[in-house]
Amino acid sequence: MIIAILIVVSYLIGSIPSGLIIGKTFYGVDIRQHGSGNLGGTNTFRTLGKKAGFAVTISDILKGTVATLLPMLFALNLDVNPLIFGVFAVIGHMYPIFAGFKGGKAVATSAGILLGHEPLLFLFIILIFFITLYFSKYVSLSSMAAGLAGLIYSLVLWDDKLLILILALLTIFVVYRHRANIKRIANKTEPKVKWI
Repeated sequence: MIIAILIVVSYLIGSIPSGLIIGKTFYGVDIRQHGSGNLGGTNTFRTLGKKAGFAVTISDILKGTVATLLPMLFALNLDVNPLIFGVFAVIGHMYPIFAGFKGGKAVATSAGILLGHEPLLFLFIILIFFITLYFSKYVSLSSMAAGLAGLIYSLVLWDDKLLILILALLTIFVVYRHRANIKRIANKTEPKVKWI
């Protein structure tokens, strides 16, 4: 029963539409009506600027982290890997009940899971993300590269089969959610960032 409750709570945490809240509260803007229409950090950067973009990205990361740490925060000794709760936060982020089931692309919240479970792996994928972003200027490509690099890193250095499986699923989520971006990159119509 407790596990089921935490799964629901994790989904609801993930469903918190950070981009929508920050956009409407501080800028009077519904970012779903601008740019890509996406609720994630990238569209927030493009629509509202760096300050709002970083705020949304950090908020979305923390959703995955908090969900993953729920058993520890409540001092619960459960017979289930906390990564599972993080995955439900990612599902909530992608399909938020509070925003018509149209959310972000799972990148920041997926990274947040790793921050809560394997901080070194989190730092590694952040490094790969920014290196790729520096050279390519594509957030979408950098997100996919970070996911793939994290999966390869875990295959080489970790013997945690569940972590590897979840990383594989999250990477598939990220690539699938960026399928339109892949087409735009191929057509050279994908917007590039200008702040790095």
